[in-house]
Amino acid sequence: MEKRWVYNESVSPEKINHLAESLRISTTLADVLCQRSICTYEEAKAFFRPNLLDLHDPFLMKDMHRAVDRLAEALHRSERILVYGDYDVDGTTSVALMYSFLHTLAQPGQLEYYIPDRYKEGYGVSTQGIDYAKEQGFTLIISLDCGIKSADKVAYAKSLGIDFIICDHHLPDEDIPQAVAVLDPKQIDCPYPYKELSGCGVGFKLAQAFCIQQGIPQEETFKLLDLLVVSIAADIVPITGENRILAYYGLQLINGPGPLRPGLAALKELAGISGEMDITSVVFGFAPRINAAGRMGDAKRSVRMLLAQTKAEAFEMADIINESNKERRDKDSNITKEALQMIAEDEFLRNANSTVLYKESWHKGVIGIVASRCIDHYYRPTIILTQSNGKASGSARSVHGFNVHDAIESCSDLLDQFGGHMYAAGLTLPVENVPAFRQRFEEVVARTITEDQKIPQIEVDAKIRLNQITQNFYKIIKQMEPFGPGNMKPVFVSECVYDTGSVRVVGDSHLKLRLTQDGFYDIDAIGFGFGDFFRHISKGIPFDVCYTIEENEFRGNVTLQLRIKDIRMQK
Repeated sequence: MEKRWVYNESVSPEKINHLAESLRISTTLADVLCQRSICTYEEAKAFFRPNLLDLHDPFLMKDMHRAVDRLAEALHRSERILVYGDYDVDGTTSVALMYSFLHTLAQPGQLEYYIPDRYKEGYGVSTQGIDYAKEQGFTLIISLDCGIKSADKVAYAKSLGIDFIICDHHLPDEDIPQAVAVLDPKQIDCPYPYKELSGCGVGFKLAQAFCIQQGIPQEETFKLLDLLVVSIAADIVPITGENRILAYYGLQLINGPGPLRPGLAALKELAGISGEMDITSVVFGFAPRINAAGRMGDAKRSVRMLLAQTKAEAFEMADIINESNKERRDKDSNITKEALQMIAEDEFLRNANSTVLYKESWHKGVIGIVASRCIDHYYRPTIILTQSNGKASGSARSVHGFNVHDAIESCSDLLDQFGGHMYAAGLTLPVENVPAFRQRFEEVVARTITEDQKIPQIEVDAKIRLNQITQNFYKIIKQMEPFGPGNMKPVFVSECVYDTGSVRVVGDSHLKLRLTQDGFYDIDAIGFGFGDFFRHISKGIPFDVCYTIEENEFRGNVTLQLRIKDIRMQK
């Protein structure tokens, strides 16, 4: 699939040169930093040396005093407290973090957690959950990663004598729930300076504030950062500002030297991960397994695993979760094959500007993943629908720059409900409306999508020569970790490179090369899925290459290599 290489905008040469001189680094690396809004020595110092002392005062968040006071009152009066969270990774880690924190402060039997059933109760705060709280005598619910859009449910709880503290990070509606406290930095009138916390991050700030008010050492909350970094990685929030500090120390906790939390240790072993973990290995090793519990069965298993005190207890849950993940992978793979075949066999779908597919037997827990996989093959806004409770229900995923939420909103008269954001959304509609919706959605996309939006893009940080790639150059890039949204791993382009004659296909379709430029400085490169370029490269034809830089360890020898993202043969 053809890709656009889009070069990130550089700041003024004066700023780049000044930063390069201040840090004694190359102008290329200074440019990469400036693109991330790190343009002064002080900004670079804060970036390269994250410090927990630089975390914002949690009491800057609107309603934090009210939240802490109500929580202290509940603990003092031995009220029953229900920790309520969503069924995804952010929700389950939030619940595990808050439960772990409060467990040391609560009386026996005072504390419990609740995760709604994905299929019976749906997303967010449910009536069933509130009814359960009433039946069991809970008078305070702390909702995590949900609640900001549950004004009616919070009002219902209030009518039953149950108070709410909401810890959420989603965009609020105009109708803010009448809870005792609503903690959400995205509220328009919330002065909290950092707006990109995960749901678990908001819960962490509540715990931090409680420690400050009660005179408890804040180090008690820092012990929970391993859970928080999992939520930051899985929820794809920007790893900038406060999130960077929290993620940095969360990874330090995961990577030792102390013992790893039993639940995470079990996941790491089952995922086959050895050595140090980074954001990428958390995203691909931990997140799918934790998510699978909610997708395929009971998300409470993930919480039980994360709270496990012993290796045996953790592995008991992790084994079940790992089996759920295998089941998820099988369903995901089979449905993806079926979906791609439906497109390939239908001329209209093959040539459309969008993809809308419906089949009543598809598993609801994986259709969002299937939508993303379809985009890998047919790069365009995609909606995958299945039948749930007599309705067509589905997930939408978009392409760079195209607002799928707005496109769905243009078809709202055909829908029962919908919600989401620019790149992902959920929707429900009558089954009989699916054909009309497919046609309308295609018309909207065809009218509004641009030609550039139809081509996947790679954001490039800088054009460099291969001889600039030294151990010192890479050492500074390595210090930019953790990588993620807002601080992606730097991507470079080198032009007119050749293979030295060692190019070969490895596995099914991967390329192993040794590249040179201007006849000197050789460096290894690996290109996953680039086997089709073998016949061109093996003929000695020059090409431009887009890549990231990484370390490769082989038989105890560590060298630098390029991880290829795209190749363009020169004409």
